[in-house]
Amino acid sequence: MNLTLPIVLIQESPMLDIIAKIGLLLVAGLITFALTKMFLVRAANAFARRTKSHFDDILMKEGVFSRAALLAPAPVLFWGLVLFPNIKSVMEDAIYAYTTVAIILVMAKLLDALTRLYQTFDIANRRPIKGYVQLLKLFIYILGAISVVSILLGQSPWGLLSGIGAMTAVLMLVFRDTILSLVAGIQIAANDLLHKGDWIEMPAMGADGSVVDIALNTVKVQNWDMTITAIPTYKFLDTSFKNWQNMAESGGRRIKRALMIDQTSIRFADPEMVERLKKIDRLAAYIEQRQAEIDSANAEAGVDQSSQLNGRRLTNLGLFRRYALEYLRTHPKIRQDMTLLVRQLQPDASKGLPLEIYCFTNETAWAVHEDITSDIMDHLLAGLPEFGLKAYQRNALVDHRNGA
Repeated sequence: MNLTLPIVLIQESPMLDIIAKIGLLLVAGLITFALTKMFLVRAANAFARRTKSHFDDILMKEGVFSRAALLAPAPVLFWGLVLFPNIKSVMEDAIYAYTTVAIILVMAKLLDALTRLYQTFDIANRRPIKGYVQLLKLFIYILGAISVVSILLGQSPWGLLSGIGAMTAVLMLVFRDTILSLVAGIQIAANDLLHKGDWIEMPAMGADGSVVDIALNTVKVQNWDMTITAIPTYKFLDTSFKNWQNMAESGGRRIKRALMIDQTSIRFADPEMVERLKKIDRLAAYIEQRQAEIDSANAEAGVDQSSQLNGRRLTNLGLFRRYALEYLRTHPKIRQDMTLLVRQLQPDASKGLPLEIYCFTNETAWAVHEDITSDIMDHLLAGLPEFGLKAYQRNALVDHRNGA
């Protein structure tokens, strides 16, 4: 193959000569990058296998060594400046700009590796730093961009910054959400409001699930239906949300359910009912004590026993309420050191008399908690007929309210 003609053309054309030299220099830089990357990656792999530290493994996974190889062509490119005596200053500025970009990219990867290392510690869930790292990377990118532009234009970075000052209003508009989210992130961290892994509810944003990521601009929540809700970070300052994490850490999860009692089934407990209910272990001692108090009070007051409305009497609802309380007090899955109530709520003619069960289970896992709750309510509902009580339901064919 005859190479004489291309060589002659290059020698006779200064432009072709420069293009050819730039091409050779770029090829040399690419070869240097490829060889350096191969050597660094292999050496880092060999070193990582010999150490117990996880940091070098993280550096490998994040590609820090591959990114660091971008710096290798810089000395070769500077060495090649002797090939461009006429445009040396232009080429020098271009190489400085390339080196600046390479340094910025390496710093960004190194920050990613440090973030990954931080996330291996338990404190990462309580004090996430992803948002701060993103802000730092943004700051580095902005400074890097200013440096590159100042190098290419041959101006001082401070001169460019003074010009940017005139664009402050525009920048504030563009980065409004970022600035608000930064302030929100600082307040969230300072007040310990939110952590990765917390179960939160924010009805206004349709979020009900576990926090899977806290970044500078968004907080990602994986809902219980496995969908993802992305919430702007600043929304946590102006929108109400509920954090259930304290419930999980306390080891108790609340039961707040009501039995709807048919008010027509409430009556005084006659002697036959009292004797029958004394056979219930959880009620025997209470009935004996309570009946003795009532008999003593009625005797002292000289109550006319011919009417049940005179004096004090036990009622089937009162006995059932006491039974429910004793049942919860002896239940192995109910926290006895937390609030435990069985109480009547305001009756509603259309719904009956609510008898509320208010207590805390010692299991916070959702499925287990619901199983315990269902078992308790099943037991109490099944026990209503023993006390002559009926659950209220708006169905005439079942509760016989049609008078048939």
